[in-house]
Amino acid sequence: MTHTSARPGAPDKPTLDGLESKWAPLWDEQGVYAFDRSASREQVYSIDTPPPTVSGSLHVGHVFSYTQTDAVARFQRMRGKQVFYPMGWDDNGLPTERRVQNYFGVRCEPSLPYDPDFTPPENPGKQQIPVSRRNFIELCERLTVEDEKVFESLWRRLGLSVDWGRTYQTIDGLARAISQRMFLRNLARGEAYRAEAPTLWDVTFRTAVAQAELEDRERPSAYHHLLFHSAEFGPLEIATTRPELLPACVALVAHPEDARYRKLFGTTVTTPVFGVEVPVLAHRLADPEKGTGLVMVCTFGDTTDVVWWRELDLPTRGVLGRDGRFLPDAPAGLDSERARAGYAELAGATPHTARERIVRLLGAEGALAGEPRHFNHLVKFYEKGDKPLEIVTSRQWYLRNGGRDAELRERLLARGRELAWHPEHMQHRYQAWVEGLAGDWLISRQRYFGVPVPLWYRCDAAGEPTDELILPPDDALPIDPTSDVPPGFTADLRDAPGGFTGDPDVMDTWATSSLTPQIASGWSVDDDLFRRVFPMDLRPQAHEIIRTWLFSTVVRAELEHDELPWRNAAISGWILDPDRKKMSKSKGNVVTPLNLLDQHGSDAVRYWAVSARPGTDTAFEVAQMKIGRRLAIKILNATKFVLGLGAGASPAAVTEPLDRALLARLAQVADEATALLEGYDYARALEVTERCFWLFCDDYLELVKNRAYGDPGDPAAESARATLAHALSVLLRLLAPYLPFATEEAWSWWQPGSVHRAPWPAETPPADADAALLDLASEAIAAVRKAKSAARLSMRADVATLTAHGPSPLLAALRQVAPDVRSAGRVGELTLEESDAEALTYEIALQ
Repeated sequence: MTHTSARPGAPDKPTLDGLESKWAPLWDEQGVYAFDRSASREQVYSIDTPPPTVSGSLHVGHVFSYTQTDAVARFQRMRGKQVFYPMGWDDNGLPTERRVQNYFGVRCEPSLPYDPDFTPPENPGKQQIPVSRRNFIELCERLTVEDEKVFESLWRRLGLSVDWGRTYQTIDGLARAISQRMFLRNLARGEAYRAEAPTLWDVTFRTAVAQAELEDRERPSAYHHLLFHSAEFGPLEIATTRPELLPACVALVAHPEDARYRKLFGTTVTTPVFGVEVPVLAHRLADPEKGTGLVMVCTFGDTTDVVWWRELDLPTRGVLGRDGRFLPDAPAGLDSERARAGYAELAGATPHTARERIVRLLGAEGALAGEPRHFNHLVKFYEKGDKPLEIVTSRQWYLRNGGRDAELRERLLARGRELAWHPEHMQHRYQAWVEGLAGDWLISRQRYFGVPVPLWYRCDAAGEPTDELILPPDDALPIDPTSDVPPGFTADLRDAPGGFTGDPDVMDTWATSSLTPQIASGWSVDDDLFRRVFPMDLRPQAHEIIRTWLFSTVVRAELEHDELPWRNAAISGWILDPDRKKMSKSKGNVVTPLNLLDQHGSDAVRYWAVSARPGTDTAFEVAQMKIGRRLAIKILNATKFVLGLGAGASPAAVTEPLDRALLARLAQVADEATALLEGYDYARALEVTERCFWLFCDDYLELVKNRAYGDPGDPAAESARATLAHALSVLLRLLAPYLPFATEEAWSWWQPGSVHRAPWPAETPPADADAALLDLASEAIAAVRKAKSAARLSMRADVATLTAHGPSPLLAALRQVAPDVRSAGRVGELTLEESDAEALTYEIALQ
């Protein structure tokens, strides 16, 4: 798996330009990163690579986190592991739908028939053309293929050491089959179930939303003070931000210890405008300090309403439809002429309009106390939505996730403690999420481009769907129940008496993304591969989706495999803009990587990415990229210089004290970098390695180059040349995970094969070698340089005498490297004078 072309030697003018276009195709052609699937599980290091959403463009945040993972992959490969490192494409779900709508100027209309000859308009206008679901899905598939090509091109240029023969999608046939198969197994075990329940609903996209997809946004609001009427106690004041939900009111609640309302518990009061009697009840979640302490329970204004509805066994009076407007007919319970007349004022209105109308009706009735009190508060939104979520009652599919099962919750918490987190404190985010779950995972969505729920339902004699399920045979997966026919039926029986109907929903995108370890490894399809790579070694991901992707993947593996899906989780931070705000496409503050790669080169951009500590939010910093480019250029120039000294021409034994000191230091650095990378601290490993590299270039090379120019057969010269060759080999390999292009280029000038398949350095220091000698020599030559610089002399100026003062042991050590110090500093005489000082000091007499 290595390239074997003839070694060309160093070019006259080394350059970073063009290295990406030179090496990326060669790596692919010669299979440098190809995974050997004959390797045993012990020989494999497998990565559950995040599949980027291809409905858009990559930004610098993607480059940041994926480069960090790539450094780990490259390290493990050089450690001798067969690295299973596939790239996935997340084509699934709403982002793709939105991109297709905007790109082609179409919208999905499921009632339309399929048009096999449909061609989207060349210049889409503002008015979107309705197309059938099948036509819409074909356009989704068409566009994602093009997006994936762009993404792959950029990843290759960045130097990701992915096995490009192992890509997967979250919506292709394999992913759909595995996702549907897993769902059916969940269903058979009772872990998946269908229920009619209050559901968070996005009125724009007209789909249910899961708890993990919520975000809070601050919005202006106002408390309106409504007056209910108690036949026994007179008017009762209620403060609410949702007066429009008054027709959905089913109770009033107060805290059981609130003395103001104890006498009311068990009585009924009458709603204003509608004149409906509702009970007054006690519940611990009512806050005596909020508003008047007496709360209107509506079905449903927020998630607390759902808790009260469930725990107090209250009736349901739904008023909002799936389009976010008030339903045309009054709900059960609004039976009087007064109630129906009041509701007629609201029918068909949006919540905003209904609020204006109900406030007017309340005012006309004298049921408002005082003026509205305006304030800002947090409102629940779908993370991709533009309007506040509503809660509607609908029939949806759920997957058990510990939200209502204490035993499963404890098992999932235990898995979180079992997983190795990098950094460790990220485990607390997982724990807090699991402990705060309010219900099971809602996995069905009322969208089009997704994995269909793989079920049909029998129809009764009137052609109406029943709850009797028709399951597909396993060998038929994947299926689309809206177009495929179940076994034993014919197409003409769809939606017919005694026939069948298909489930129209698709699964939440996370319901498929939670199976990336199984999809990438071929669970249920390629059992041999699955056994070799699962459970995986690493899940790399960002911290904000611990609650979604990481947790949901743990849930699926726990239910199906009774184990963790991976052993380690490496959590990356966010990229922050100059104002310390997270970069995101929605905020419009992202930087696209192509210009950065053009301007600075891939190695430089990678250097910036891997300089950030795991899990740490990092500022976007071009200055760090410039440092990385300087390092990459130095790698080429230092290699050319060393090779020009004849390094590597002879395998002579290393005999000189300074040379042995460098080898001892390299052994220390290799051990430290290895331990840090094993602990996923790639940033500190780079710091350690880079510091040694600059010590090698700035000090060691200068100290020994005169000796290295010595005649062939001179033991001191041969020692220097052998040390230079060995040190260069070690340093190129230590830097290879971070700067793959520069290191590969430099390696190719004098070594066979690819540096990325070379063994990771495992150094044994020479016996009795003292790495501290290198530091002493560096300090001495630094003192000489400083004196020459202060005198504004050339570094080639001669020094008459260099006198070192200090303790006897340090002077004795300095004496061992004195010839190299004198040669490098052009020092005529080196004098050692003992003193009581703890460290060496220097006096320098210039010529």
